[in-house]
Amino acid sequence: MLGSRAWLGRGLLLPSAGLRIAASRRGSSSRDKDRSASVSSSVPMPAGGKGSRPSCPPSTPQRVPNRLINEKSPYLLQHAYNPVDWYPWGQEAFDKARKENKPIFLSVGYSTCHWCHMMEEESFQNEEIGRLLSEDFVSVKVDREERPDVDKVYMTFVQATSSGGGWPMNVWLTPNLQPFVGGTYFPPEDGLTRVGFRTVLLRIREQWKQNKNTLLENSQRVTTALLARSEISTGDRQLPPSAATMNSRCFQQLDEGYDEEYGGFAEAPKFPTPVILNFLFSYWLSHRLTQDGPRAQQMALHTLKMMANGGIRDHVGQGFHRYSTDRQWHVPHFEKMLYDQAQLAVVYSQAFQISGDEFYSDVAKGILQYVSRSLIHRSGGFYSAEDADSPPEQGMRPKEGAFYVWTVKEVQQLLPDLVPGATETLTSGQLLMKHYGLTEAGNISPTQDPNGELQGQNVLMVRYSLELTAARFGLDVEAVRTLLNTGLEKLFQARKHRPKPHLDSKMLAAWNGLMVSGYAVTGAVLGMDRLIGYATNGAKFLKRHMFDVASGRLKRTCYASSGGTVEHSNPPCWGFLEDYAFVVRGLLDLYEASLESSWLEWALRLQDTQDRLFWDSRGGGYFCSEAELGAGLPLRLKDDQDGAEPSANSVSAHNLLRLHGFTGHKDWMDKCVCLLTAFSERMRRVPVALPEMVRALSAHQQTLKQIVICGDPQAKDTKALVQCVHSIYIPNKVLILADGDPSSFLSRQLPFLSTLRQLEDRATAYVCENQACSMPITDPSELRKLLHQ
Repeated sequence: MLGSRAWLGRGLLLPSAGLRIAASRRGSSSRDKDRSASVSSSVPMPAGGKGSRPSCPPSTPQRVPNRLINEKSPYLLQHAYNPVDWYPWGQEAFDKARKENKPIFLSVGYSTCHWCHMMEEESFQNEEIGRLLSEDFVSVKVDREERPDVDKVYMTFVQATSSGGGWPMNVWLTPNLQPFVGGTYFPPEDGLTRVGFRTVLLRIREQWKQNKNTLLENSQRVTTALLARSEISTGDRQLPPSAATMNSRCFQQLDEGYDEEYGGFAEAPKFPTPVILNFLFSYWLSHRLTQDGPRAQQMALHTLKMMANGGIRDHVGQGFHRYSTDRQWHVPHFEKMLYDQAQLAVVYSQAFQISGDEFYSDVAKGILQYVSRSLIHRSGGFYSAEDADSPPEQGMRPKEGAFYVWTVKEVQQLLPDLVPGATETLTSGQLLMKHYGLTEAGNISPTQDPNGELQGQNVLMVRYSLELTAARFGLDVEAVRTLLNTGLEKLFQARKHRPKPHLDSKMLAAWNGLMVSGYAVTGAVLGMDRLIGYATNGAKFLKRHMFDVASGRLKRTCYASSGGTVEHSNPPCWGFLEDYAFVVRGLLDLYEASLESSWLEWALRLQDTQDRLFWDSRGGGYFCSEAELGAGLPLRLKDDQDGAEPSANSVSAHNLLRLHGFTGHKDWMDKCVCLLTAFSERMRRVPVALPEMVRALSAHQQTLKQIVICGDPQAKDTKALVQCVHSIYIPNKVLILADGDPSSFLSRQLPFLSTLRQLEDRATAYVCENQACSMPITDPSELRKLLHQ
């Protein structure tokens, strides 16, 4: 904390005035990448999150669109009919603030944010509040998914001056863009224990007029402190910390917070956190012979199983919701995010590699089935999210989870057929309700439904194993499996007739890169070319629609038009560090899945561009944004937390190691060492906040395997060796196809490939480490033995 209450109390609002700056749980949870905070009421809120109501046209004739009507962002368009003189983030707004000497009111959110929409309906549609915002402030709306740099900078301020957070994020800035007070959701009017938004605006207006110089001085002081606090640099350090020490500390911190009964790492709300599960699998692999290794594996597999059986998974339509509001993974916040689907597909595929249990591979396939059905553009790109809220029926007000929940009556009507062979009279509906825990009164606790929107409703959650359900009714296990699957399909078909949740059709390069990885890794592990085809189409989409050939830069966003074509903002929104890091990872995964070297070549070019635009040549590591793109922002940050998405620096560390393995270029390795050294202090202090980077640190201090397959990529014996490699969990490796062409891209990068030969004209594998290769292997079973050592 930076003493926010003291200086804000003196410089803005005296304690006696009744407004406190403190943490609030209003808004999307701060656990979601910890990028949120609030000016509080002291009333806690239920675990809110991302969800939205569809944008509505003006309800009265006098309402006319504001300038946001010209934007592409679905979130900004949802505010286009507010009686607020909104500006998008840009020079026009900043110039107006300086010319008129007004504070800037910055409001940041995203189109599927539940509490963003609550505030939009309650405050931004209010005529009086609209006048205050338009006359006394320069009001700026930002889609955090379009401008993660703006979101990160001001979230850093809000989190440092309070103790929690969420979205919407509302921050007041000086005309020079320095923050002086911030918060999240505000109710429109004062309550018994909280201050309303109208009151906050009036008080800030008053203080700006009376104590502006004090505000400016305090704002400068806090910004300077934040600048020092957020610095990440190699300093005097020459090398990164010990991987063994960081691994052990990270595992111990996770072990202490682990939920033995239900899996996961918190009481509630509970998040999927794939970065933690990835770490546990890697930790297991390197500690298999110790007591902690099997423990790490059990923690990850049990968590994944409990999540997949819980209500956080959509058992009817597949895919995962954002998070669970309870310890049991039962009642979710119903929004579905692309980045969750992408990462969970990978981690469930890895669980299958490790365990051999098809339960996990079935979950991975279900996730990708959902994405290919609901989140894919016809040109191959992937949409960002589906909302939590939707109308229960056409014309009704949207409600949380309405699309996903069921009453007993609905299920009985849809599944009335008797089940033959049961020991008692039983309909297929009763069988499904027993297995998934549906009750007449509804299975959602009132504490999880503070607005009373889900009374009498049920969230499907696996209550019993197939074996127990079968035994309960004297049925065969396979018969029960078939009956349940048939029942779920009927529910799915019935659900198609419900009003659908709002789709955020914005496409982000970073999340598309994650999704390319999701399809590529799962397709490779399961040997499903169809899934690899989706990954290939996704990469083609990125190259066609989100890559500027002339400059070599990625574009951050593009949008699906109403006609299905792809549109861009003008000027384009250029990519941030996470766009490059996640797309490079996706391309490397796609190369290993498809063995088409063109994807590897593009990954190298993008990495070069990333280095040019984001690398900190003085302190090491990568900035989140380009220097020019972030001009005027008070901070230029390096993301230092693996949260709902991995930190782009963590992913970049892995990418650099892999690129060194693919090319032998020493510069990649040097940059990786420098990056890890720059983040040494962060890792030492709280390793559990950077599990993906700790994993990269371990990979760097171990030996990367170069697995080379010599052969015709279309030949059966080559495919057999490749599939053998994909079936084994080997996180610290690169897979290389040597097709015998000395002029090929990889042969030019790695001259030693020309010395490796096929044995007796058969596809041949070599496992190379530390510039030494194994004896040639042609039998997949022998290769499996070697890779398991």
